[in-house]
Amino acid sequence: MQKTEIYDFIEIMATMIGAEERKKCTKLGLRLVHFQVLDYLMRCNKYSNTPAATANYLGMTRGTISQSLMILEKKAYIEKVPDASDKRVVHLLLLPEGIKIFSSIRPTALFARAATILEENGVFPDEKIFTQALTALQKANASKSFGFCKTCNHFTRKSNGFHCGLTKEKLNKRDSEKICQEHSFRIK
Repeated sequence: MQKTEIYDFIEIMATMIGAEERKKCTKLGLRLVHFQVLDYLMRCNKYSNTPAATANYLGMTRGTISQSLMILEKKAYIEKVPDASDKRVVHLLLLPEGIKIFSSIRPTALFARAATILEENGVFPDEKIFTQALTALQKANASKSFGFCKTCNHFTRKSNGFHCGLTKEKLNKRDSEKICQEHSFRIK
């Protein structure tokens, strides 16, 4: 199989997943961008749940994200909470109804079927391969990495738990498994 064919397959699968998500959003009176915001907020950590980080992650303008946040807040899917130490910063928190609506849109059955097919055929690639490919794409496009905290250069394990070397703060297990905007891939 040629490299361009692999790219084509990845692009087609992403398009199919997006189409499924759009159908579900339409039925619920939402736009795809609303789902994408909810998806990001489900997966990001406490350093990355801001409007600016959301816009950067999704590659959208702050205006588009601002409009989407107003709609999601009006529907009681999210809540804006001022930062405890810097009142200029606003954190976006998912409310129970936002989690519920997100779960109803996510095509988990589609993901499960695709993963099963790959696993049954012994072709499910190692996470390391995806990380390397993602890193190459981000470097080529000069993008922020937005990786999982536990795969970051700044992430450390100490006798008393997990820590972020950048912020010097202790991390809980849940935060260590979430996406961070300050991520810097470890070079292996």
